[in-house]
Amino acid sequence: MLEATDLTDGTVLVTGGTGSFGSTIARQLLSAGHVGQVRILSRDEAKQDDLRRWLNNPRARFYVGDVRDYRSVDDAMRGVDYVFHAAALKQVPSCEFFPQQAVATNVQGSDNVVRAAAENGVRSVVCLSTDKAVYPINAMGMSKALMEKVAQAFARNHPDSDTVVSVVRYGNVMYSRGSVIPLFVEQLRHGKPLTVTDPSMTRFLMSLQESVDLVTYAFTNAEPGDLFVRKAPAATIADLARAVASAMGYSEPDIEVIGTRHGEKVYEVLLSREERARASDEGDYFRVPLDGRSLNYHVFTDQGQRDVLLQDDYTSHNTQRLTVDETRDLVAALPEMKRALADWRS
Repeated sequence: MLEATDLTDGTVLVTGGTGSFGSTIARQLLSAGHVGQVRILSRDEAKQDDLRRWLNNPRARFYVGDVRDYRSVDDAMRGVDYVFHAAALKQVPSCEFFPQQAVATNVQGSDNVVRAAAENGVRSVVCLSTDKAVYPINAMGMSKALMEKVAQAFARNHPDSDTVVSVVRYGNVMYSRGSVIPLFVEQLRHGKPLTVTDPSMTRFLMSLQESVDLVTYAFTNAEPGDLFVRKAPAATIADLARAVASAMGYSEPDIEVIGTRHGEKVYEVLLSREERARASDEGDYFRVPLDGRSLNYHVFTDQGQRDVLLQDDYTSHNTQRLTVDETRDLVAALPEMKRALADWRS
């Protein structure tokens, strides 16, 4: 959680505030008691009404708008001290079919957020990215990679700005909206086989709380243009399916292999070797400082970075690999999984 001295009486804006991450951090900010106001910007009236009732807090303010529309972002940004930018199109298949929509939200929308924040004197903006932005092969990852470039370009081109813009990058958030664990739970409830794309495919595993912790760590520690990554274990998709089944009391689930979907990788990358060569190890996190090289590239014709050759990418294949039992324990500890189990057993 954020320290009280960081946000006492401050105003925080959460873009995409009705999503899994946005609603969680809004609730935590309001529960802490020291934040002056939390603003939720999103385009979904129904989700806003649900969240308004759930939060039931007069310090929560709701703004109907879209990050694609600069005016609505600017209106919500006035008087704001801190911004958590979570609004995005995140589903790989939908972005593959509608890449122009991914660009409009993830790239142009992020530029609107950063520019409006600077125009309104916001102190700090943390932009949420994904492991799919590293060596991207799908439209979602490509648009998120460009989102990172937008944030870092602002820091590089405006060194005297009072607005600190930083980026966090993480892998799969377990039990987030649209993720695979809720799908497995529903398939088990209805006696269906668990559908996996490729049993050997690996993914980083992170809880929703850990993603919030990463963002708040960046918020309290970032220098302009910094990129933060949380270290995370990984599991194969087949082991994750067996782990979810085990947590629900199934010893040997029926697994159906359906093949990879549009734009899927066999494994994900959280840090490229070039980034890892520049990263500092901060315990649970890696910090990658802004690449501040100028456009005068003649400087680099005589001298490169030798240490890049000594590094490996940080991937879901070479990070800590969890067993089925370890993955089951991780999944079973999730608050969302506990609620699902309680509902199922009742």
